[in-house]
Order: sequence, then structure tokens, then C-alpha cells
Amino acid sequence: MRPDTPAENVDHTAEAARLERTAGLYPEDAEALLLRAAAHLELSGDRPTATTLYDRLLSSPDGLENPHLVRALKASNLWEYGHEAEARAIIEGVRVASPGDPAPWVIVAESLESHDELEAAHDTFTEAVQHLLSDVEEPPYATHPLLFGRHRVRRMLGKSHDEWDALADTVHSLPITLDELHDPKRVWSLGSENPAELEAEILRLRAELGAYREALSRPFPVAVLHWPATELSELLEAYPTLASEYPTHEEHLATIETALRELSASGTPNLGIVTGTVPSYEAFAASELSSPDDTTLLPQYATTLAARGRAVAWPPQQGAACWCGSGRAYGQCHGSAA
Repeated sequence: MRPDTPAENVDHTAEAARLERTAGLYPEDAEALLLRAAAHLELSGDRPTATTLYDRLLSSPDGLENPHLVRALKASNLWEYGHEAEARAIIEGVRVASPGDPAPWVIVAESLESHDELEAAHDTFTEAVQHLLSDVEEPPYATHPLLFGRHRVRRMLGKSHDEWDALADTVHSLPITLDELHDPKRVWSLGSENPAELEAEILRLRAELGAYREALSRPFPVAVLHWPATELSELLEAYPTLASEYPTHEEHLATIETALRELSASGTPNLGIVTGTVPSYEAFAASELSSPDDTTLLPQYATTLAARGRAVAWPPQQGAACWCGSGRAYGQCHGSAA
């Protein structure tokens, strides 16, 4: 599916089938590709088949990069076609596991919210922000939906602002405040005959649409290619001419960090790192009818990996391990000069 294809013109069933076939060709990317296929199946209304894909992923003998995300998506999908008890059990399991990734928290909390379980949704959002944002100086972009969702639910419950709501206000960048966007009385404005009230509501809806478009405009990160030491040695042994790109592994790592900081300083958002392997790169070169020693393929390979969901966000969260694989915290490794 082309990125510019209008949503109403998408054949979700056909797109899901295409993604399943692609997953068979790229087993290392199967998790990301099958999750996208399941999303298309949900949009097509074929929720039972989407559940089958989630089960297929969860039973994978090789394990998953983010099993909590898959479970959260499965729970949300199950609840939508009548399997409430099973969905609730999975949601409780996700909450008990306390994942370090914001996405599973957002999915289960919003699932509870959409089924009018506002107190449970509020508790889930609160657990998430306390787990992920305590002692964090600046909330990472991926955690913003947790703060906004918690703020929204608290407004519906009539709770007063607290410190997490204040933090949500600080990261909110749209011209209309969160209090206005999350005002429970807004629904009544849509039935008003007062032109001023209707105009105000249209402005709010435009602001919300702008937020969604901003999120959708970041389909995958601007990614820089990283070769682990063993992979780089194998790559240079097979294709010596690439030594001009990678004089040493240490210089390669330093170049990655420098490039990402320069991109960040220039205002480029949504940065990430993708990790290459020699077999994957050779397969990509073959698919492009080119030779792996063609240096122009390297950025294309990085972009392709990012599009398949292989990118890891940069910079790592505070206290997280460095992207280079040293095992040290990012702040004590490549992030020490930040």
C-alpha cells in the first residue's frame, strides 16, 4: 500500500494478505509485519482472523520483541467482538507485568476507557505514568498519549488537576488547551443552535485532527544504520571496498552518535537506529538487483529496515542501556557527552 493511498480506498483484506506474504519472505521482521496485517483485518471487520494472527505471534517458538504489545492488541480486539472476560484477563496480565514500553499501557487503558470502565482506565493510566515517568526529566514522545489519556479520563471523572495533569499540559503543543479538548460537556456543543458554540467546537475538532495527523506523519523514524562488531567484521571480510565507509567499529559507533545529534540539533524529529545483519543486507541488495558493495544501498537498507518496524528510538530513555550494545547505561556510554 502506498503511503499516500486514501484510507477509504484501501482493501484491508488484500493488504493484510500482502503483509502476511511479506512476513514469510522476511521472518526477522515477521512480528512488525503481522501486527500491521492484524490491524488491517480489524479494520476490515474480520476480528476473529486478527485474533488468529495475534495467537500465531504469541505461540512463536523464537519469542517476540514486544509480547506485551501483542497481548494488549489481542485483548482490545477480543473485547470488540464479545470476548470480554478473556480480554479483561489479558489486560490484567499486562498491568501486572508492568511493561517498559508505553504502547501496551496505552492500548489496554484506552480499551477500558472505550468500554466506559473509566475508573479502571484511570488506574491503568496512572500506573503507567508512575512506572515510566517517575524521576524522568522530560517525558519521551512515546509516553505523551499516557499523559493525555490520563488527563482526558480524569476530566470525565470530574477529578481535579494533579502534578501529572500539569505535566501533560506542559508537553501539549496545540493552541487549544487540554482542558478544552477533554471537556465532557463538548458533546452537547455539537447539538447547539448557537453559531459561536458550533464554531468553537469546530476549532477544537480541527486541533484534535491536527494532533492525529502529526502522529500519522511519523510512520517510522529517520533511522541510522548500526552494525554490531561481529556483523561489521563479516561485512568487511566479504566486501572489503566498504572499509571506506567503516574504517573501524569504534569510529562507526561514534559517527552514528554524531549524526543523530546533528539531526536532532537541526530539528529533525522521530530519530532511530536500525541494526543490520549481513544476510539481511545481502538479501536486500539482491532484491535491488545490485551488489552489496554499492555504498548507495546502505541508506536505502536503513530506511527499509525502519519501514519494517525495526528501528529503536533514539536517544534511549534515562537509565536505559546504550544503543551500541555495550551493556552500559546510555548516559555512561555514548550519551556521556550529551
